[in-house]
Amino acid sequence: MAKNKKATGRRHPLASVALLLIGLMASGGAYALFTSSATAETQAAQDALVEEGGKLFAANCATCHGMALQGTSQAPSLVGVGAAAVDFQVGTGRMPMAATGPQAEQKPPQFTEEQIAALAAYVASRGPGPSIPDEKYLQGDGDAAIGAELFRINCAMCHNVAGAGGALTEGKFAPPLTDVEAVYVYEAMLTGPQNMPVFNDHNISPEDKANIITYLKFLDEEPSVGGFGLGNLGPVSEGLFIWIFGLGAIVAITVWLTAKSN
Repeated sequence: MAKNKKATGRRHPLASVALLLIGLMASGGAYALFTSSATAETQAAQDALVEEGGKLFAANCATCHGMALQGTSQAPSLVGVGAAAVDFQVGTGRMPMAATGPQAEQKPPQFTEEQIAALAAYVASRGPGPSIPDEKYLQGDGDAAIGAELFRINCAMCHNVAGAGGALTEGKFAPPLTDVEAVYVYEAMLTGPQNMPVFNDHNISPEDKANIITYLKFLDEEPSVGGFGLGNLGPVSEGLFIWIFGLGAIVAITVWLTAKSN
């Protein structure tokens, strides 16, 4: 009997390769479709946020800063200040200013968190600038000793070594840094608001900014080891307090005792 040379029940040698290619094409196509859809949704949400921020800016900020963020005689240009500057200024209530003065003072915020995010997105869309810092630098888990050294070198001449703040020239001042949110401390270093110099990532790295934040948190949490701190304004103010109230009390007691004996 002649043998049947036709093989049965066997796949072609290239069948596995073809199935693998089909699987790769299917998974790749599905991934591309999914990522493009997610990207489109993210972009649509960002566009909506920027649009909302533009409306808020036109209604509340454009009078001073100009419709194109170009600045006017009353306020500087906002092109390139970035989202971090907007988040700091509006989030701390410094903007909009209640009245023209040598320095914008902190007050309760005039906008919700969502509105602040929209304003920040709008300003950031008009020019590249510093972005809102990453949460990992705001946890207060850096090196407080390094932060203290950096703070003394770069910040203490205005803010006082204990972060109590201090007076500057022409009615300006360095505000106290007690109980300030970490994100605003970082953004202030990054953007240089008011009279503060800019400490970008080349001057002070993000890690060292986190160390400074850790030091400030340490000051908030640790009580004054010397007793009542008198505002932490330094030895001059403490000495003046002793001279006026301490010696004054001694003189008053002496006069009282003398009058009683007579």
